[in-house]
Amino acid sequence: MQNLTPDEQQRLQSELSSGESILWTGKPDPRVIFHPTDWAVIPFSLLWGGFSIFWEAGVTGHFGFDHDKPSPSFFMLWGIPFVLMGQYFIWGRFFYAAWRKKRLIYAITTRRVIVISLPPWGRTVTAFIDTLPVIEKEIRDDRIGTLKFGYVSKPITGGRGNNNSSMDGLYLRSGVPVFADIQDAAIALSIVNQQRERVFHRSPQE
Repeated sequence: MQNLTPDEQQRLQSELSSGESILWTGKPDPRVIFHPTDWAVIPFSLLWGGFSIFWEAGVTGHFGFDHDKPSPSFFMLWGIPFVLMGQYFIWGRFFYAAWRKKRLIYAITTRRVIVISLPPWGRTVTAFIDTLPVIEKEIRDDRIGTLKFGYVSKPITGGRGNNNSSMDGLYLRSGVPVFADIQDAAIALSIVNQQRERVFHRSPQE
């Protein structure tokens, strides 16, 4: 199991069922920090971040406010969470994604595709290879790519109707196994397809 620490290997082994063996393991490439979907978030993040800073600067005595009559502390405190959220949208989410990537394990077995998110937010998402409805691939020229083993909504900035949204590009809330930013994504896809062919193989007479 390449690129996995002994503790990660043990964690992965604990997920296997009787007779199940590992064919491939991987982790997200931490060097990938920007995705095409981030272009849709940039205008929103700059608008949110810029307005929140403008508001906070205004209520603290700038941009036309009377310096001799400071705004109530309530308005200053009320704006702080919006400033922090704006900073997260602009740059903090990239550091958060890098931190989460170090805690992800991807695996292909003889039966399933597996995504393990290590603590503090431990979670495991799996799907049996013979029940995968669709495999969506996004592979770059440098062979780093993302494989989505099921239907995943496009990342959008929030919204109750979009529970599959993923601003960090990892799709951990989608409920669908996604191998994000893996090296040699085509090789991993080939292994999954080979297993699918074995499951659905039929003799020429059929």
